[in-house]
Amino acid sequence: MGSGTSAAQGLWVTAFLQRLRELGWIEGRNLTVEYHWAEGNSDRAAEFAAEFVRLNVDVIVTYANPMVLATKQATSVIPIVFTAAADPLGTGIVASLARPGGNVTGLSVQQTDLAGKHLELLHDLIPGLRRLAIIVNTNNSASILEMHEVQAAARAIGLEAATLKIRRAEDIALALEELKGRAEALYVCIDTILFANRVRISTLAVGAHLPTMVSIVEAGGLMSYGPNFPDLFRRAGDYVDKILRGAKPADIPVEQPTKFDLVVNLKTAKALGLEVPPTLLARADEVIE
Repeated sequence: MGSGTSAAQGLWVTAFLQRLRELGWIEGRNLTVEYHWAEGNSDRAAEFAAEFVRLNVDVIVTYANPMVLATKQATSVIPIVFTAAADPLGTGIVASLARPGGNVTGLSVQQTDLAGKHLELLHDLIPGLRRLAIIVNTNNSASILEMHEVQAAARAIGLEAATLKIRRAEDIALALEELKGRAEALYVCIDTILFANRVRISTLAVGAHLPTMVSIVEAGGLMSYGPNFPDLFRRAGDYVDKILRGAKPADIPVEQPTKFDLVVNLKTAKALGLEVPPTLLARADEVIE
């Protein structure tokens, strides 16, 4: 059960299924997978979760905090594996990282822990950066936690930070319109609505001449740094394997990312008239040209 689309998250799902095959679970033979995609509307999570409960599935696999929390609310019995959740302890998804308790476990994306690193990278790209804008969905507890971390990191390095608060997709264009002239870069907090509208945000940001730090650079944003999502989904296959073989989610520790990627989009840099320092390009795991 995903917050996006099968097309956008296809590589992630492929990595997950490949790991399951390696562990002996083959779709169509001894494994049946039911797919539901919210297409950016996390409000559908409750509907999807209720259907899975009716089907009495063996495991529910999902990602993104609103989806995970809605699924947790729908069942306290069916095991739930989250492939990617921001600060699962701070947002109340699990009681403990070492011993999650209940029926939920999975992998954290450590988004709040990366705020300082994100701003460091932006500062390396734009040494004279003084004014930052942060766009956040205030309906998403993970986004709120990340916003606070970004604000604190900005204060620590002397950046002035303006916060753009949205609650629905329709708020995005107005928020960015209000930003004109108030910032020199845009930080996009992790969120299902913002992710679903990443192409629109990137287009508006380039039009406003704003370099962006986003989750998925391929949509046109300038730069991203964070966990490798195919790797997280692959590792989620191990969780599902353990549960299908009798392990309880309560006893399987939440793990953190081990592989992080820095991606720089030179096409967007050119559109913004920015020269990316060679030292930053040398550190990049991927450069989009």
